[in-house]
Amino acid sequence: MSRRYDSRTTIFSPEGRLYQVEYAMEAIGNAGSAIGILSKDGVVLIGEKKVTSKLLQTSTSSEKMYKIDDHVACAVAGIMSDANILINTARVQAQRYTFMYQEPMPVEQLVQSLCDTKQGYTQFGGLRPFGVSFLFAGWDKNHGFQLYMSDPSGNYGGWKAAAVGANNQAAQSILKQDYKDDATREEAVELALKVLSKTMDSTSLTSEKLELAEVFLTPSGSVKYHVHSPESLTKLLVKHGVTQPAAESS
Repeated sequence: MSRRYDSRTTIFSPEGRLYQVEYAMEAIGNAGSAIGILSKDGVVLIGEKKVTSKLLQTSTSSEKMYKIDDHVACAVAGIMSDANILINTARVQAQRYTFMYQEPMPVEQLVQSLCDTKQGYTQFGGLRPFGVSFLFAGWDKNHGFQLYMSDPSGNYGGWKAAAVGANNQAAQSILKQDYKDDATREEAVELALKVLSKTMDSTSLTSEKLELAEVFLTPSGSVKYHVHSPESLTKLLVKHGVTQPAAESS
């Protein structure tokens, strides 16, 4: 049935579906998963790095986590080249707002403006939807810490805990059971590692296979975005019992 209606992004099927947008969401289902958890003193983002080949040189730059502005960061699941275009757009919009109003852009306003761009690519012929989902983590003076999820359709929503990418349904169900409203940032990190260890395709969780970032307030009141180093990740994995400590080489 879909074959007659999936040739263009702009054609609705008789059931009211846009198949090209749904196919874009399917592409994200095959990407490395990303999880975001809101805590009372910060936001935790964790992402799975897909290692496609042992011969591949591991990237020194971040693959799943990106800083948009001093107070906003995001985790990505989907086609990375599409994500880069949208991240650059978001960075420019954030800087324009700061330049014009001399204050950081409210998190939801930034998310909404980026989702407006994504929505435009589902409405005009000759364009394809961006095959990428984002988890936005940020802080502003209006609403404090916030976590948003957006998909290729341009829809977005605020979440306490969310998962995108591969096995996101399984991750969401674990988050639903184990999430606590008054969780601290440390507890959120523990939950994120637990969820990823249970839903990842690979058997063992190592620092090479994931990225972990946090957005929190410093004692001076400024917003800090911190990405954990591989050494710090290994210590966290051992501490929370998700991986075994490496044997010392003699």
